[in-house]
Amino acid sequence: MEKQVKSKAKRKSPRKKAAPKSKGLGDTIEKFTKKTGIKKVVEKVSEVTGIDCGCDERKSLLNKMFPYRNTDCLTDDEFNWLDIFYKSRRPSLTHEEQVKMVSIHNRVLASRREVSSCGSCVREMVNIMKRLYLEYKK
Repeated sequence: MEKQVKSKAKRKSPRKKAAPKSKGLGDTIEKFTKKTGIKKVVEKVSEVTGIDCGCDERKSLLNKMFPYRNTDCLTDDEFNWLDIFYKSRRPSLTHEEQVKMVSIHNRVLASRREVSSCGSCVREMVNIMKRLYLEYKK
């Protein structure tokens, strides 16, 4: 007589889809209100009263006011340029150097910095880029 072996097939638990990455503060607040149940309560109250809660407009406004930066990687050319720049560091930047650094800064950090004659603004950007450069250098 043959023994029948019952195989216990491992059932894969259904995976939840990862929530889309937040674009800004509005998305983060929406995720929080969903997880805590606040959103359902607000939607129910809105349904009963017939008054729009304004959640979508608020979310959109907060995303525009407080966006999250999605950083990008330095290209080899950008890293090499920064390498030469920081190794031959002089007390001042030429206009061409500032233009190049601003373009790298804006692309990598997804910002809208402009060329400036403000010494402390330029110094801040140079320091931010130096920290980024040193991270890559590790």
